[in-house]
Amino acid sequence: MSQGTKRADGMSVFDPGCTSRSVLEHATGRWGALALAALTDGPLRFAEVRRAVTGISDRMLSQTLQRLDADGLVSRKEHSAIPPRVEYELTEIGRPIAGSIVDLIETIYSQLPAIVTHQQDRRD
Repeated sequence: MSQGTKRADGMSVFDPGCTSRSVLEHATGRWGALALAALTDGPLRFAEVRRAVTGISDRMLSQTLQRLDADGLVSRKEHSAIPPRVEYELTEIGRPIAGSIVDLIETIYSQLPAIVTHQQDRRD
């Protein structure tokens, strides 16, 4: 196990009962990672998150945002207005996690030409 995954008090992402495992799943799953990345520039309404994360259904986005909210990574703010207005925003807990996800996305972008070449070479 790497030093980066060892933690005090018996916490381990490799332990199926550790809370970190479910948070990792929520934050790095396809929709969670994209929702967190979409929120890095500031609060967004539900429809704005949906437009940013193309391909996600309303139901899946709602479930994803609920999980991220339950983990404390995202906050949901209801504004008194007609029609009702709800905004989602990264929390202090969620900001560094979203930042790491954006860094990972940027790393993937920088390696994409080599990845595409590798994929094409394997097919040939």
